[in-house]
Amino acid sequence: MSDSLSVVIPAYNEESRLPDTLRALSDYLRGNFKEYEIIVVDDGSSDGTSAVVGTMGRELHNLTLISYPSNAGKGHATRRGVSASKGDLVLTCDADMSTPIREYEKLLPFVRDDFDIAIGSRGLRDSDIAVRQPWYRERMGRMFNAFVRALVVGGIKDTQCGFKLFKGDIARSLFKGNIIDGFAFDVEILFLAKRKGYRIKEVPIRWLNSPNSRVKIISDSLKMFGELLRIRANWLCGRYNKPA
Repeated sequence: MSDSLSVVIPAYNEESRLPDTLRALSDYLRGNFKEYEIIVVDDGSSDGTSAVVGTMGRELHNLTLISYPSNAGKGHATRRGVSASKGDLVLTCDADMSTPIREYEKLLPFVRDDFDIAIGSRGLRDSDIAVRQPWYRERMGRMFNAFVRALVVGGIKDTQCGFKLFKGDIARSLFKGNIIDGFAFDVEILFLAKRKGYRIKEVPIRWLNSPNSRVKIISDSLKMFGELLRIRANWLCGRYNKPA
């Protein structure tokens, strides 16, 4: 594959999962790319996430760590990682690798063809949900997506799957205008992309639920709903029209 690729992984207290994720990711990228980079953003972890990544940096090529002392949110961490990226393409993914890295090959043809962004989706008919979430998380996810479509972004069945591929310059431009620091940053990025006329393709992918989700079902769901209202308020008051 001739394109250079930046993989951005926001991480919070991921010392136990990152070693396997980074080795699998590095093996795949080394076999398929001449130029690539892996950027892990330690979002103020209280465990040994930074130490683990630092140690693995001596084992793996092209691994970069960005860290800061206080937890600022997944949106903030992803913004920091994308801003530091240099690739022709930028892939954002989760530390638990719920979507296997080979699913990248399903997204790539669309970004090489007629689309600017390709997003992995668990909500399409052909999506392969190999390990499902508990029923209450699935129900909360469907409720959240209904609010997303009603308040912010229509026409997308799954905004929250953490596996998204962007043309590099478009990713860096969009994340400059990103304001939301929490979990609803994905919604904001897709909202901004649609406002700018970028073409988005939703792609069915294979997905395996990780039992140790960092999303707290009640408190984080309430925060995400509040963030949807903030996105709509920011839009109505013209905040997204101001320079980043």
